[in-house]
Amino acid sequence: MRKILQVIIVTVLLVTLPSQAKESLEQSGDVLHLLLPATALASTLIVEDDYQGTWQLVQSGVASRLVVEVLKYSIEKDRPDGSGDDSFPSGHSADTFAAATFINQRYGWQYGVPSFAVASYVAYTRVASDQHHVEDLMAGAAIGILAGWYFTDPYKGISIVPIASSDTYGVYISGRF
Repeated sequence: MRKILQVIIVTVLLVTLPSQAKESLEQSGDVLHLLLPATALASTLIVEDDYQGTWQLVQSGVASRLVVEVLKYSIEKDRPDGSGDDSFPSGHSADTFAAATFINQRYGWQYGVPSFAVASYVAYTRVASDQHHVEDLMAGAAIGILAGWYFTDPYKGISIVPIASSDTYGVYISGRF
């Protein structure tokens, strides 16, 4: 079953390899923005038949999106390309980092690392296509990670949790070997 999840993640990465054109880059980020949470959902419903995991994914996704929308409505920050005043925080980053955190917490680091790589790429495409500033992405990623971490029961083995404070940044890794 875990092999199927690996195949899904690798397929998503290979299908969406972008060219360097700005529109293509943005489109690849948009596609991955949808595919990563869809992959997480498929892994709970099809691969694992895990309705508890499905509920945890839904909770983290909804909580993350609610926080993003409240902040976008409250903080009117212009996008770099001037297309609107809803730049802060990045919803794409929040959605994909919530899904990546869910995958990491639920299925372990071997699936979490590629998922975080996909989420990071999505965030990169938002800056490269002039839709967001870096701080918008960082806030969106933090919201998604916190929601995914809060609502998802850890994997039976290794747990990876990002740590950030005013003077410390890192990753906390715990598990039984």
